[in-house]
Amino acid sequence: MGCGVVVTRNADGTHSVRGDRDHPANHGRLCSKGSALAETLDLDDRLLHPVLNGKACDWDTALDHAATQFRRIIEQHGPDAVAFYVSGQLLTEDYYVANKLMKGFIGSANIDTNSRLCMSSSVAGHKRAFGSDTVPGCYEDWEQCDLLVLTGTNTAWCHPVLYQRVVAARKNNPRLMVVVIDPRRTPTCDIADLHLPLKPGTDAILFNGLLAWLHERGYGDADFVNEHTEGREAAIDAACWYAPSVSAVAEHCGLDEDSLRTFYRRFAQTEKTITVYSQGINQSSSGTDKVNAIINCHLLTGRVAKPGAGPFSITGQPNAMGGREVGALSNQLAAHMDFTDADDVDRVARFWRAENMAQAAGLKAVDLFEAIGRGEIKALWVMATNPAVSMPDAGRVRNALEKCEFVMVSDCVRHTDTTAYADLLLPALAWGEKSGTVTNSERCISRQSPFLEAPGEARPDWWILSQFANRMGYAGFEYGNPAQVFAEHAALSAFENSGSRDFDLSGLCGLAQEEYDSLAPRQWPVRTNGDSQQRMFTDGRFFTASGRARFVAISPRPPGKLPDPDYPLVLNTGRVRDQWHTMTRTGKSPRLNGHIYEPYAELHPLDASRLGLAAGQLIELETRQGRSTLRLQLSESQRIGSVFVPMHWNDQFASSGAIDRLVNACNDPVSGQPEFKHTPARVGPGKAGWYGFVLSRQPIDTARFSYWVRSRRQGLWHFELAGQETASDWAEFSRAVMIESGGKGEWTEFFDSSSQAYRGARFVDGRLDGCVFIGSDYRLPPRDWLIELFSVDSITRQQRLRLLSGIPGDTSQERGKIICSCFSVGRNTLCDAIKGQGLTTPEQIGECLQAGTNCGSCVPELRQLIAEVTA
Repeated sequence: MGCGVVVTRNADGTHSVRGDRDHPANHGRLCSKGSALAETLDLDDRLLHPVLNGKACDWDTALDHAATQFRRIIEQHGPDAVAFYVSGQLLTEDYYVANKLMKGFIGSANIDTNSRLCMSSSVAGHKRAFGSDTVPGCYEDWEQCDLLVLTGTNTAWCHPVLYQRVVAARKNNPRLMVVVIDPRRTPTCDIADLHLPLKPGTDAILFNGLLAWLHERGYGDADFVNEHTEGREAAIDAACWYAPSVSAVAEHCGLDEDSLRTFYRRFAQTEKTITVYSQGINQSSSGTDKVNAIINCHLLTGRVAKPGAGPFSITGQPNAMGGREVGALSNQLAAHMDFTDADDVDRVARFWRAENMAQAAGLKAVDLFEAIGRGEIKALWVMATNPAVSMPDAGRVRNALEKCEFVMVSDCVRHTDTTAYADLLLPALAWGEKSGTVTNSERCISRQSPFLEAPGEARPDWWILSQFANRMGYAGFEYGNPAQVFAEHAALSAFENSGSRDFDLSGLCGLAQEEYDSLAPRQWPVRTNGDSQQRMFTDGRFFTASGRARFVAISPRPPGKLPDPDYPLVLNTGRVRDQWHTMTRTGKSPRLNGHIYEPYAELHPLDASRLGLAAGQLIELETRQGRSTLRLQLSESQRIGSVFVPMHWNDQFASSGAIDRLVNACNDPVSGQPEFKHTPARVGPGKAGWYGFVLSRQPIDTARFSYWVRSRRQGLWHFELAGQETASDWAEFSRAVMIESGGKGEWTEFFDSSSQAYRGARFVDGRLDGCVFIGSDYRLPPRDWLIELFSVDSITRQQRLRLLSGIPGDTSQERGKIICSCFSVGRNTLCDAIKGQGLTTPEQIGECLQAGTNCGSCVPELRQLIAEVTA
């Protein structure tokens, strides 16, 4: 989203975070993750000093060693034997220096970014259609349209601030219809007038069908098509061949024919139509084709660059767009120039005065790590990302990192799954300490200013890169601050441009430090006169050789790995509401762990019944790439034949939650983006002799457990546990676990030999210090009421008895499972208010309890809770 954030330092030295009411992206709103940013600012597990081979060292030693290793490998094996793997967590200035260093001076294009995993198919689709990687519209279009198509995006959870802008727009525009296209019925469907639960992987068939239907019924904009596009006939012929009728499309996509026809008819008749797409479209072995299938429909109807009309890609990282601007993808050059154009290569080389300019595209992410595994790349620098968790077939990635001759990681976190493989660790600044710019999904550049001092020896990424470049002997990296980097970035965008390229910051060239510091949010391009452009292509001119937009003929392809009898289910990975990426930041927030604290696999009840599985038990999920033990959830919102698993958990938070180990590394041949949404899988019962959980003010050692998950809660740690071998003495076992955590105190316990249920609690000075619950069955007492006991100064006798019995007692005294993370409002509190005060709408709940009034991502659950309580 690129939300504006205002941070206030409190009298006690802590910080408060709120949305910036003046920022055009969010107008003061923040999602649950943004609202919890202040909870992630501590220095716990921060990387504060350079670490070489496990020992702290100074910066000179670290950088000299890094330069020596890279120089040696380049001299012996050439520049393509080294690589950078960077991240949308970098600010644009950091990104720029990394790209310049690798492509301009080391002389290799082996620099790729984790944005390859989330939006590279959109980049490729834009370039095929528009001749440039240009998002045509702006966020306001979402509010101005009469038809909003959300496809491959759970917007309510992943982009909740934008989602709430749509909710508000519907109140002012009763004509606005929302269509959600997604195999799952996600919380986004809460506002959907129509949900199309298509069969996974059939998106291109659906939009080919729409293109053919529009053409056959004469719904095209002939003037726009004739004057501003090319390639229509081939695209129409392909669409009619692969999607000859609505009934054929409905059958292929597994959809109700009447519902599909309703969507086609509404699209045809609604001039102001926005089609929003995200990972469900991009993360596919045919993601680029899916993007172009969507764009084709908008080109045929002339719905591009008009208020309330156009295709709209939303990204998954705060500066994915900034990375695209500086050419962080291995097949791009800076300022939206390209390796496919020899003039572009020469132009960038002359601007940088780079005599060793890379001449061809480098390796894309999956290919890059495969080359590391083969020993072709011998030195790797990972910046601000965690590929040991986030890459597909992550087990192979870990093997590659293990084999790599020299690995260095610059990050703000000391312990990640990736830093475990590093020979050299370099401490980078974290969010609150950084200074620079980011660009959001609507091309809006925002200035990010630091409010915290750099801790320890942490340094900006642009500084680390520049110092490394100097030691490599390269000139042109004498930056003293990020403003100087931005000035060069803007100047390159304007260099020999004259309107020939979409990305143009000529109006921001030569900013003084004060002007840079006070830079207001604005969309690019920013032309010489200083004016920015809200929508692109309004003049009907595109950045292709002919100046016309291109239709692309789409031949839908099945997913890269079809299900087979041995792996009959389709594994679909995605996100949950309150976590983000691999949890290195959001995992620090107690508030964000209250809603969903454990990795899970979600099945339709019919699939679970067929497999003899029940909600709450541990199951084994297996693919040809690996196996994982997960908690089972059942939902009729899940499509039959599919299994959904969130992608956030890593080895720091769960024994087997890193789900991308199971994802096949099948890529889109155009974009190189992996297929995270369609891996053949199978499911069976987990193997556990006992189940348990521990709540403790001190962390426990998880090494003795075959299954474990840990999460931070307010003032304590929460551990979910399971093991295959039962202990001969549960009391001795439990006390040993708790004593290992470093705590001593008064111990109370209960053991039921008939049910093999054990409950023990430790008290220190009358306060609950820790408790252990173990049983032979996975159905254990609820945790939330026990967590609340940790906030009580002195536990009463009655509370001790309730604790040992495992019975919550009067639930009205506890808030229950957290539903609204922004204001920590629990299920019991909500149910009591709904019953006691007769609340019938989420708005009434908001007035009473604040729940749902900030980011609104819990509103679908509030509505569902109202239905349950009032039924």
